[in-house]
Amino acid sequence: MSKHFTGHKLSHGLIYDYSDNEFPSILHGFTSEDQLLLENESSTYYGYVQSGVAYLYIKEVSYPLLPGMYFSVNGKSDAFIIGGCGIVVERIEHSGVTIIGGPIEQSGRLKYIDGCTDSLLIPPVKMGDPCFNALYFPKGIDQTMHTHPSMRVGIVTKGEGVCITPDEKIQLKPGTVFIIHPEGEHKFRTIDKEMVVIAYHPDSDYGPVDQFHPMINRTIVKGISANSLPEIQTK
Repeated sequence: MSKHFTGHKLSHGLIYDYSDNEFPSILHGFTSEDQLLLENESSTYYGYVQSGVAYLYIKEVSYPLLPGMYFSVNGKSDAFIIGGCGIVVERIEHSGVTIIGGPIEQSGRLKYIDGCTDSLLIPPVKMGDPCFNALYFPKGIDQTMHTHPSMRVGIVTKGEGVCITPDEKIQLKPGTVFIIHPEGEHKFRTIDKEMVVIAYHPDSDYGPVDQFHPMINRTIVKGISANSLPEIQTK
């Protein structure tokens, strides 16, 4: 197995187990009418629907998910997803929030590198939390070779491209599932087609903290933000 990047076909059930990682995560796929259980109550599940209509069941309530929609949900003994086709990434020992969103937009809202853009679909609720992203590659992109300090898990949802590592070139097309390993050297390249990738990050160095977030920053006492008044901050 490459230490940089591995690609996989989308299949139902376990695709890759990274539970022994610093940020323990497991990549699952769903491709059939079989249920994919989301039952680990100490995990948060991040999902994306590639095709078809999927149904997310939480406490016997069904939420329809169209292609391009995404979600995060804490595990429950009776939670599962059925129908459609896509990925679910389980972040072990993390308590997230329930979010259902999408379909994703046609372009990213944030500038990234080398002409690419990005949208933060599910942001970290607090600094350090996982996040879920959509990454947009226009035609003719040739990224700078780079690494990430933690693993990245994703799926190509639209278009075509290639991932280049020091060892190989991996063709990317809709439905290709991949893992970028921690510190794995890689870059993405497109030629005559754009490409859109959904990417899960198991951690972040960005997000609100107790002493700095929109609510406390914009609470003003005699012209001073409450983020500068430790004596009134909730202990």
